[in-house]
Amino acid sequence: MKIAVEGCAHGELDTIYSTIRYLEEKEGFKIDLLICCGDFQASRNEEDLRCMAVPPKYCKICSFYKYYTGEKAAPVLTIFIGGNHEASNHLQELPYGGWVAPNIYYLGYAGVINIAGVRIGGISGIYKPKDYMRGHFEYSPYNDNTKRSVYHIRNLEVFRLKQISEPLNIFLSHDWPNGIWEYGNKTQLIKFKPYFEKDIENGDLGSKPTGELLDVLKPDYWFSAHLHCKFAAVVPHSCGKTTRFLALDKCLPQRRFMQIVDVPHNTNLKTEISYDLEWLTILRLTNHLLSVKNVNNYMPGPTGNEKWCFKPTEAEKSDTLEIFGENLVVPDNFEKTAEGYKGYKMKNVRQPQAVCNPQTVLFCKKLSIDDPLTLILNLDLSVDNAAEGATDLSIDRTFVDSEVSTTTPVQKKMVLNLPKPVNDDDVPETEELQNPETPECVQSPVEEAADEPNSSKKFKRRNASIYQND
Repeated sequence: MKIAVEGCAHGELDTIYSTIRYLEEKEGFKIDLLICCGDFQASRNEEDLRCMAVPPKYCKICSFYKYYTGEKAAPVLTIFIGGNHEASNHLQELPYGGWVAPNIYYLGYAGVINIAGVRIGGISGIYKPKDYMRGHFEYSPYNDNTKRSVYHIRNLEVFRLKQISEPLNIFLSHDWPNGIWEYGNKTQLIKFKPYFEKDIENGDLGSKPTGELLDVLKPDYWFSAHLHCKFAAVVPHSCGKTTRFLALDKCLPQRRFMQIVDVPHNTNLKTEISYDLEWLTILRLTNHLLSVKNVNNYMPGPTGNEKWCFKPTEAEKSDTLEIFGENLVVPDNFEKTAEGYKGYKMKNVRQPQAVCNPQTVLFCKKLSIDDPLTLILNLDLSVDNAAEGATDLSIDRTFVDSEVSTTTPVQKKMVLNLPKPVNDDDVPETEELQNPETPECVQSPVEEAADEPNSSKKFKRRNASIYQND
């Protein structure tokens, strides 16, 4: 299988697909799959742009909306993970993955899929220690703080990924695994990005949780982006396996943002996305660990008194397979949940209200798991309160427009203390020289900008006993 791997997409799908078409014509081969390693920017309209953590002057609509509306069709099956410059309200509709446009699939907060026998896993977002142990409490409209914390990875997804025991062919993360520089040309990396040197010396470059995942999962390939440079490494594991790591640049002229790799696959299978049985079972077994509170959410461990190992047994996987009728092919059930860009600027654009996606509703109902948004928004779609024929998948506008409260009532005698807005110091951007004769791709610097405040709302919580105050 010929796979095109792309670094930071920054919404420039037209440019990326044009590059693929150029390579196919020049080299005489056909690309089977496109993988994007974050900063995809699946912005459908101007409201989505207000949910991106970038200054207003960099809120460019780019070209994704054309594929969302059907104006254009993705010429190759495309999968992606989220980064730190995303239309977060859109991606939050699909916490367990789903179609953002025909032929374009998002892996979710974390996920594993199969394509023609190639097993691909990934985790979205970047690592920030202060948010790592929190629940998925954010929703649109975001305030200045939650607009950024929403794309920070959480310990729940890392814990779930650590339950995987079957081999992975490919794994994706936006930021690099911590320590990866030791297995490549560190001198050349520092020469190209001098300001990395101090972080490398302090052991701070990259993500510590994804570094742990690299040691546990040991995939054949690991692809990343985020730091806007190409870097290759070969990581040996004690078991004798090796992982080939590759980070790629952002979509800009004269930059190394794409690589073609050949990965063995099952030629008897169609190039289509199927759910991964082991991953589905892990989601089902760990649903009770989901938190939507802005407090520390501790994962179970060997020193505790509760079950902490959720590696699926054959019997548990068999039960999951039965739930899906032994058909794990992802249904082609893309459905628009917002209007597409109209081609002109609108006045008084605001962040949209949160919306639950029918794909997620169907998936959660089938697997008997919870959608974080339904728990936050107090909809009757949770596992314990599934209502037949429920169609209201958005929150009431009067609630969206209500005043901000410093506390969110969660349960009797329990309150949720919201922190003051704090800006993240994400990866600094460097000035890029661009060829004026080459089409430009919009980049998104990591400056911070304030936006609309978040709201608060009462919500129900199943398995509430595991969310008692510390």
